[in-house]
Amino acid sequence: MADLAPFEVYGANDAALFTLKIFRGERMCLLGMNWKTGQPPNNFVGFGIEYMQPNQTAFSAVPNRLSFPGKTGTLSSLLSPIQKFRWVHFPPQPDLEGDYTYRVTPVFMDAAGNLTNGDTQTAAIQLESETYPGVLNIAFTRGFVMSQAFTDKFQTGNTTQELLPGKNDDHLTFVSANPQQAAALQWMGFKSRQLILDTLDAAIADPTAQVRVAAYDLDLPEVVNRLVKLGSRLKIIIDDSDTKKPAGKFKNAAESLLVTSTGDQTDPTQRQFVKRGHLGTLQHSKTIAVKGNNLNVAIGGSTNFSWRGFYIQNNNAIVVKDAHTVGLFFAALDNLFANPDSPSGFAGTPSAEMVDLNLPGVQVSLAFSPHNSHNTCLQNIANDINTTQSSLMFSLAFLYQAPGPIYDSIYKVTNTAGMFVYGISDKAVQGQKGKSDGLDFQAPDGNPPVAFPATLVGKVPEPFKSEYSGGAGINMHHKFVVIDFDKPTARVYMGSYNFSGSADLENGENLWQIKDRRVAVSYMIEAVSIFDHYEWRDAESKATAAQPLELQTPSATPWFLEDYTVPEKAKDRILFSQVSPA
Repeated sequence: MADLAPFEVYGANDAALFTLKIFRGERMCLLGMNWKTGQPPNNFVGFGIEYMQPNQTAFSAVPNRLSFPGKTGTLSSLLSPIQKFRWVHFPPQPDLEGDYTYRVTPVFMDAAGNLTNGDTQTAAIQLESETYPGVLNIAFTRGFVMSQAFTDKFQTGNTTQELLPGKNDDHLTFVSANPQQAAALQWMGFKSRQLILDTLDAAIADPTAQVRVAAYDLDLPEVVNRLVKLGSRLKIIIDDSDTKKPAGKFKNAAESLLVTSTGDQTDPTQRQFVKRGHLGTLQHSKTIAVKGNNLNVAIGGSTNFSWRGFYIQNNNAIVVKDAHTVGLFFAALDNLFANPDSPSGFAGTPSAEMVDLNLPGVQVSLAFSPHNSHNTCLQNIANDINTTQSSLMFSLAFLYQAPGPIYDSIYKVTNTAGMFVYGISDKAVQGQKGKSDGLDFQAPDGNPPVAFPATLVGKVPEPFKSEYSGGAGINMHHKFVVIDFDKPTARVYMGSYNFSGSADLENGENLWQIKDRRVAVSYMIEAVSIFDHYEWRDAESKATAAQPLELQTPSATPWFLEDYTVPEKAKDRILFSQVSPA
């Protein structure tokens, strides 16, 4: 494998009063800053952050929606500094090859309100499109329709519904009259959408390519129309657990289209190309595998092939370019075809075993569900979480309805002194002592609440704009856990697997274990980005005209005091700016 650009870079200006560390993410990055000696002076009012994209010659300032008292509107962070010791940045053009250069400036305010700048730190990092070029790629959807960024770009009045089909629209034929739809879909689908659609396009273009798909939701024309073009080169299993529910009608319609395009039998019992099934409860996996003379690609993860999966929810995908891995996907699809409604039948096949993919340069293992008592994975993951040494990040949809080993292990780590835990679920999670206000575990050393509900109201007080609510259904759909991203032993668990007993023993799922810091850092940034987003939305929802959201001016209790005196804030500041992994 060719030499990789670093996934962590540092500012090198000895004269600057602070340090700068930048982590590479998937078309995003995290900047971590820390004062070199002691605390900043009280007149320090934040960081100005600027960036320069590849092939540009001038810096652009990151904007800040918060201003000092008496000022309004979104301003340059050089004028309205960022009052945080870290920041996740999404460049406007995130997929360019080359260096993204960041310049960070400490900003000070005198008694008259005048701003002055200190010495800067500068560092450059590459956000190239492939995590491990030619081998493995991690991707995320944007997942932020409930945001001021989405509102600024695409929402004029209440036009959001025009971008996506409503409940009375035909999802498989919907075309928006909104001229912004193409740009909005690209923005919302982000890297996951591009990789999935590009893979299907490559398969269509290669007449030797055979394609295998496992689908839970299937109502997105961009995907279904491409599958139709494959004809009998496609073999697909589609979940049938909700055939009598409104959402099921779109899967039924997609099934009909694919039966016709593949030339399959109308009798479901005689099908060779298009099968329906639900194993014990759900055929919940979302996978694509392509095998051709010059094309071997396998895709897993949490991203459903649906409007909501691509364009509303936080989701992720993993793409592997490896003939052996593709072979495992093909075998798993064959085993699903042979056991569409038999968990024990599938669990007895080699596809249910966790196997090392033997990829060059990165350690990845894969298993498909359902499992049985001999190849179960759930308790093994819980045991691994229990060995966390430093940090635990997670984004787990449906944690609220899945009590058991994972819940218990998260509780244990959260209440272990010295651990740093950030995470989120899609709904409030029942507390251990009968509480119903979320995962509100509070350790003696001050670990914060580790889950925020993703159902906060869409309307926020001025000067912020009213936001789209995201519609009915969940918005946060990830299923991943990141253990010790800051250590050489970093690892990630991810997939369609909901970390529950049903995911382990009943449902069709894909589950990945990745032991690699580069990948762990990518998932860490996604976890921090989501945590920050919902923490910000929580602050938005609580703001009032009497207590608006605004920047703090110098005082005896400066804005950064809690970053030094509140234990979890101090950990946050240090963890994301440390010079090297422990």
